[in-house]
Parts: sequence; C-alpha cells; structure tokens
Amino acid sequence: MKNSFVLALALFAACFMFHAKARAQEYVSPTNPAKTGKSPGVKAQLLSQNGNVKTYMLVFAKGDEILSGLTEFAQKNNITSAHFTAIGDAQHARVGWYDENRKMFKVIPINEPSEITSLVGDIAVYNGKPVVHAHINLAGQDGVVRGGHLLEAYIFPTLEVRLTVEPETMYKKLYPEAGATIIDAKQ
Repeated sequence: MKNSFVLALALFAACFMFHAKARAQEYVSPTNPAKTGKSPGVKAQLLSQNGNVKTYMLVFAKGDEILSGLTEFAQKNNITSAHFTAIGDAQHARVGWYDENRKMFKVIPINEPSEITSLVGDIAVYNGKPVVHAHINLAGQDGVVRGGHLLEAYIFPTLEVRLTVEPETMYKKLYPEAGATIIDAKQ
C-alpha cells in the first residue's frame, strides 16, 4: 500500500511538472533574425516598374513560411527598402505581443487553420542585411481574429503578397530602451 501511494505521488508530481512546463509562457527576442530555407515554393512576378520603384506579386505555396520567404526574396534581389500587404491562409502561426517589462515578444501560438485577413510590413537594412518587420491578423473558423507581430506562419493553401520596392535604402537601428530595432528615419 505504501509503495502504491509513493508511486501515485510520483506520477502526480511528474504529470504536474509536465503540464506546468507545457503551460509555461514562451518569450523571444525582438531582434531574432528570420531563418531562411523554409519557403521553397514561393514564386515571384514583376508587376510594374515606374522608374526605380518596382512592384512584385509573390505567391507562397503550401508549407512555405512567410518571414523566411520574404527574407530570401529580399536577399536574392538586394532589396533594402520595401513595404508589402498580403492576404491568404495559414495552417498554423506564432505571433508576438511586445512585453515592455521583459523587452521581448510574448509568443502567442495559433494552432488552427486561419484566414490571413491582413498582413502588412516593411523591409529595411540592419547590420548590412535586409530585415522583414510584419504584423498579421488571422481569423479562426469562428471568425475571431487574433494577431500581433508576425513570428512565424506556415501557409496552406496560398498567400498573395504585393511588395513594392523603393529606391532609397531604409536602415534600422537598435533602440536599447526597448531591446528592439526601429527604422532610423532621417529628418
């Protein structure tokens, strides 16, 4: 009987620790670079060119990750200043809410297929490389919209991105008080 009680107590403790860890809140740095190589299906088409301003349509395929694909496109095409909007669908995503006290993004997982009702962002240069900054809204099957800073989103079935490249390079700088990078706008 005593051994059964000790075993039951040990199982309870193990289950409690597992569930506590599963519920632990994840945080990530605002300066984490996007990982490339996770968007092999992206196709791009030049839609228009007016002087040095170019507008592209990028179409993401099933399984492509948004930040990876945008970052790779910017790197391959030497894009140093751009803005974009998009609509489509995601199989799952992770968005962030900036926690001022921690100077980090609180990770909010979205583990259901969702409509991407809005995706907006820009591309600028930080430490000599193009960096994508995006915010996203995703609607679940009940129509409830969740969103925030885009950390990661995998597409299904597609995402359509209209990206406009500007000729003047935009630079980001570290804003130490926030632990994040911001556009270094010239006066």
